[in-house]
Amino acid sequence: MKAVILAGGEGSRLRPLTIERPKPMIPIVNKPVLKHILDLLQRHNITEAVITAQYLAEFIQDYFGDGSNFGMNIRYCIEESPLGTAGSVKNTQAYLDDTFLVISGDSVTNLNLTELIEYHKKSNTLATLALYRLADPMDYGVININHKGQITNFQEKPGRGTVMSDYVNTGIYVLEPKILDFFEPNISFDFANDLFPLVHEQGHPLYGYVAGGYWCDVGNIAEYMRATANALHGEVDGLDLGHYLGDGIWSGGDTDIAPDVRLEGPIYLGNSVQIKSGAVIRGPTVIRDYTVIDNEAIIDRSILWRNCYIGERVQLSGAIVLRQCSLKANATVFEGVVIGDGTIVGEGAVIHPSVKIWPGKEIEPGTTVNSSIVWGSQGRRLLFGRFGVTGVVNIDLTPEFSAKLGAAFGTTLSKGSIVTMNRDMNRSSRMIKRALISGLPSAGINVWDLGAQPIPVASYYTKVIGAEGGVHVRISPFDERVIDILFIDNQGLNLSKDRERHIERLFFREDLRRVFLEDIGNIQDVPEARDHYIRDFLKHLNTRAIQDAGFHLVVDFADTALAEILSIILDALNCSVVSLGSTTAKSGEIMSQAQFQASLKQMQVISKTTDMQLGVRLNPGGERILLVDDRGFLLEGTTACAAMTELVLRDAPGSAIAVPVNLPNVFEKIAATYNGRVIRTEIGRDILAKTASGDNIIMAGDGQGNFIFPDFQCAVDGLMTLAKMLEFLATQKTTLSDTVDNLPPYYIAERRVSCVWEAKAGVMRLINQKFEERKDQRIVTGVRIELAPDHWVLIMPDLDQPCFRITTEAESQTKAEALADEYAQIIEKISPLG
Repeated sequence: MKAVILAGGEGSRLRPLTIERPKPMIPIVNKPVLKHILDLLQRHNITEAVITAQYLAEFIQDYFGDGSNFGMNIRYCIEESPLGTAGSVKNTQAYLDDTFLVISGDSVTNLNLTELIEYHKKSNTLATLALYRLADPMDYGVININHKGQITNFQEKPGRGTVMSDYVNTGIYVLEPKILDFFEPNISFDFANDLFPLVHEQGHPLYGYVAGGYWCDVGNIAEYMRATANALHGEVDGLDLGHYLGDGIWSGGDTDIAPDVRLEGPIYLGNSVQIKSGAVIRGPTVIRDYTVIDNEAIIDRSILWRNCYIGERVQLSGAIVLRQCSLKANATVFEGVVIGDGTIVGEGAVIHPSVKIWPGKEIEPGTTVNSSIVWGSQGRRLLFGRFGVTGVVNIDLTPEFSAKLGAAFGTTLSKGSIVTMNRDMNRSSRMIKRALISGLPSAGINVWDLGAQPIPVASYYTKVIGAEGGVHVRISPFDERVIDILFIDNQGLNLSKDRERHIERLFFREDLRRVFLEDIGNIQDVPEARDHYIRDFLKHLNTRAIQDAGFHLVVDFADTALAEILSIILDALNCSVVSLGSTTAKSGEIMSQAQFQASLKQMQVISKTTDMQLGVRLNPGGERILLVDDRGFLLEGTTACAAMTELVLRDAPGSAIAVPVNLPNVFEKIAATYNGRVIRTEIGRDILAKTASGDNIIMAGDGQGNFIFPDFQCAVDGLMTLAKMLEFLATQKTTLSDTVDNLPPYYIAERRVSCVWEAKAGVMRLINQKFEERKDQRIVTGVRIELAPDHWVLIMPDLDQPCFRITTEAESQTKAEALADEYAQIIEKISPLG
């Protein structure tokens, strides 16, 4: 016997599940609905089928092909426009020369087809309809039968007061070919509404077979959730859920589950699912292949499709998350929510019950979503953030995404120009870098691959060789799961906002330059970048003074590529070094916060007990520096910046340094001693670097361990910072501890005040109005209120969190803390809590 499978419906009530796939291709646990139907046919020895399709028909054809891989012989009948259920089958009439079965491709059932077919043959009828008893049949076609099984009347979705039966039409029929002769081809005609009532009215008996077992019409979101839950509870035949782990937990294989994860079945975990420490999963829940559930996330009665990332402390209840979605830390998703394919939900966002989000949207961090998002600006249209293009590796940033990004960057540059490529030692960075490299030559750009160098080396080399730009790929210093792609210009500095927007426009429009064969760019390794940097680096130092001082240092190389280059530099400067973390073979590993603190403590102990003159730790990129003085004290960032300012201006009186507005007035006091100047900047390394390129500025620092020495390069450079520190200590014959002891005292305090993202702009307007008389007019992105000498308040909106940051300075620590509390309360009164 042959079967005709109806698979042409658009599934409008299932959107957004059916935006990018036809309704029969929606998965129930680990296989599409249509595969469930084919497996049912095979179990009843039906191996020939005609699939009628219309909406996104190519998805079905590509998946099943001719059916040979599934033990079936499949033909297709594609409609140009919807013809209704009977009209679709009429199109297949040429293949139907005997009794045949019609079955819906969007239902899940274990109905006994063999008994249904035998019942039909005994009934001597044109059509036998499979019926199913439902306690609440009002949303279905209702059919009444007599004691012989003959159909007596049809009701389409009757009201509660008029319903005549609890038997519903399942959309499964056994038919004789001549029933298709009752109507003309190529017209819209339906079995339930048109053909069966017509045949019945003409006196031909139709029969109903009351089926047992399980049947579910996957027609809406609620029924899809129900069918999935039923499958996990064992009510659906033919499911292979893989390895049974016990307690209602199944695994497709190669899962990685932390020991303290709490699992309450029934739960299905697909292939290579990872569940991190402290997560809680409550069934019925499906988590499909390659999905990552991060630390302390809570998943309750939800369905997650393939390749998703669920961030730390995300809460997901009764929701559906489609393919390749990323839910960032602390997001909350409530009952009945459906998140479409490729959607990014920002950190701390809240999605209210029953909201539907169409594919490809990006929900901003901290946003509260109360209504469905179908069209509009919520779609992702921004690539760049504070740290370049960032995202969870293989979730937000994939190789194909990166190749396209490389082509977009290349399109903004002159054909035939050079771009340097650099990375850290992590294997994820290596993968993304290679993908970026593949995109650049397609736009006619020559790639000079620097390998894995510290960022200052890449920035300097990009500038001096005349490259038009450069790219550095690294693991984020804030999150080991996140990749940062940093783009630099021909001066080795971060791209301007205008250039970032240009890349974004080209990326999203896919308006990419594709050059012809002879213009495709070259890719070449550049091993001499390190030596070039070292050679020029030493020319900018008083090497003789440092060498004569013979410094004894303890240096933590953080198991990165810094070990090679910094060892060469320190050896050239005649420094005796106790090395920590100098194993570059381990440089692809990620250091936890506990390990980081332990390494700092070790450096302090060694510095104090072995009479070292300086302890140093640079971040893995070679930019940020942490200093331990000769007494073993770790210098706080502002203190380190003030000490460097003292040494710099003592060496070059009358010069200028640049620092941001959130640092205390101690810098002006130091500058006054040496007839120097302090240039105050907005907060941010890009602004600091731009200011550092101005006349007569000899040093810039941000109070967080980032320093710029413009005489060498205007990019942050931790290696040059260390060397300059040694030079100043040598030429001034002093120690770092003495320098710190002689600094003027300062007292600052900080507070954080929560505020929802949507209210930030309004709160900033109220703050500006409230303090109009006393605010510093030079500050644009925040409000600095000058109360008295060394007595001020700075109020800044946080760029990454739903909050404001308050910094205060006063003549004592107690007064600074009190001032911070006072203004925190002022902001709290006008700020909705985040």
